Amino acid sequence: MQVKRIMIFRRIKVKHQPEMSESKKINPKKRSTCPISCTLDVIGDKWTALIVRDMYFFGKSRFEEFLASPEKISTNILTARLKKMEENGLIEKNQYGAHRRRMDYQLTEKGKSLAGLIKQIAVWGKKNSSGTAGLVVPSPPEK
Repeated sequence: MQVKRIMIFRRIKVKHQPEMSESKKINPKKRSTCPISCTLDVIGDKWTALIVRDMYFFGKSRFEEFLASPEKISTNILTARLKKMEENGLIEKNQYGAHRRRMDYQLTEKGKSLAGLIKQIAVWGKKNSSGTAGLVVPSPPEK
């Protein structure tokens, strides 16, 4: 008797699932269609903006260079962020050297387009966050 009740419950549950919102049908990874929310889905974690900063303003391109940043990102987090950034089209990687796991990371045009936003965050932080008075807003390196 209990088995029949479970099966009936499962059928009802499947039949009465709520409709998927339009934004979820368009892209299931997005929380909404709001441009701020969509941007934060791509760059809103603790590390992505710092990696873009290091790449654009300080010319870093290799894993060990990112690890040397003063924020001390751990290797597993750095690996995950670089992978997410590549999936989102912010960076591309190319093998260098003889070792197949040695990668050089470069910002794509989409990634470079974040430079103005990163610079504005630095300006805001310098003005509004104590302890950043000595921060110099960097300019892109000459290449």
